[in-house]
Amino acid sequence: MSFTIAIIGRPNVGKSTLFNRLVGQKLALVDDLPGVTRDRREGEARLGDLQFTIIDTAGLDEGARGSLTARMQEQTETAIAQADALFFVVDARIGLTPTDRAFADFARKANKPVLLVANKSEGKHGDAGAMEAFALGLGDPIQISAEHGEGMGELYDALAKLMPEPVEEDEDEDDAPLTEEEAATRPIRVAIVGRPNAGKSTLINHLLGEERLLTSPEAGTTRDSIAVEINWKGRDFRVFDTAGLRRRSRIEEKLEKLSVADALRAVRFAEVVVLMMDSQNRFEEQDLRIADLIEREGRAVVLAVNKWDLMETKGGGAISGLRRDADHWLPQVKGVPIVAVSGLMGEGIDRLMQAIQDAYAVWNRRVPTAALNRWFEQAIQANPPPAVSGRRLKLNYITQTKARPPSFVLFCSRADAVPQSYLRYLTNSMRETFELPGTPVRITLREKANPFAHKRKRPS
Repeated sequence: MSFTIAIIGRPNVGKSTLFNRLVGQKLALVDDLPGVTRDRREGEARLGDLQFTIIDTAGLDEGARGSLTARMQEQTETAIAQADALFFVVDARIGLTPTDRAFADFARKANKPVLLVANKSEGKHGDAGAMEAFALGLGDPIQISAEHGEGMGELYDALAKLMPEPVEEDEDEDDAPLTEEEAATRPIRVAIVGRPNAGKSTLINHLLGEERLLTSPEAGTTRDSIAVEINWKGRDFRVFDTAGLRRRSRIEEKLEKLSVADALRAVRFAEVVVLMMDSQNRFEEQDLRIADLIEREGRAVVLAVNKWDLMETKGGGAISGLRRDADHWLPQVKGVPIVAVSGLMGEGIDRLMQAIQDAYAVWNRRVPTAALNRWFEQAIQANPPPAVSGRRLKLNYITQTKARPPSFVLFCSRADAVPQSYLRYLTNSMRETFELPGTPVRITLREKANPFAHKRKRPS
């Protein structure tokens, strides 16, 4: 079982920087502004030969009961309860503050092993603040610089004394390649994206059955892209909650730019992307931009229209209207699955999870070569390619090169002359024939080699 460590401390002492250092990549947002981290974030960390789970937490701070600050602290308390040990981080440049002293008592009451980490200890200014940390009564402070990687050896020595002896594993079993069955049952990576305050975190909390992610009527509560593991009716999912995506012209603060970049990385890492829209304001310009981004990244798409419980009309006519609107506004992913849900009330959750699995299956689909050839002949007979500059285009054959998403190469006589309208015709015909609704379909044009190109023309 993995050893788990929670990084705690007041805001802006470098907890997220230390988290990123230990996981080996910039997963957590880092900024000079205090209180950037709100939800708790987990990662697989390594320090030398030590491997463990690390949890980044919101800065311990006091807040009114029920406020966003208070709920951030509740997230931190949950992380402490889950942890086997704590890294209590202080800022060696500033020295001890009353807040540090108050939360040192909080850490002691957790009854967990605590390593006192004096961060930002590089240079002369860090020594004095580190020495002050002795007064907390949490043992000798370990002087580090998470940003520059200094003091990691001392942190390793202290941590090694706390961790249990590693259990030897069968190397042959670990190195064995995955079977097709194992690959088919591994967790589906899902990113939940949308405009701010569309209800993304509320939906994930309902899936988990707990208040794992912070929610608030205030737009922009989520900043980091937080990954959570979900098992739904025997199928595993790794779901990423992301920051709301606003129009680029409205993004002014550096922190929001970082949050948006983090959300875009989650889209690129995902296999299925759920675009969540507000039922009261659906298919707005920003929704269409996000859908276009997902299609360009080649990810399977599912549309979730949230807050359906607030709709006055919910019958079959309303659902049919959603279908018509989706096909009208998003022709590039025609037939995209669309599900009406209420993240707060739990309506439509089963349909949404099934739609994600169906979209994932379509995204992975390979079309049999014989069926592809039959379709190709029928498609060009029903609608022959147009003549360009007085010369008819010749389409030779098509082949599928890969799935995820379904991608094809079309060999033809003049690749640069094939109109986009004819490619759209082929794409839509392929979607309909092979049941590829919603998923991006890639058709790349390639000119067939001319067997006489190497022969030079004889001089007259």
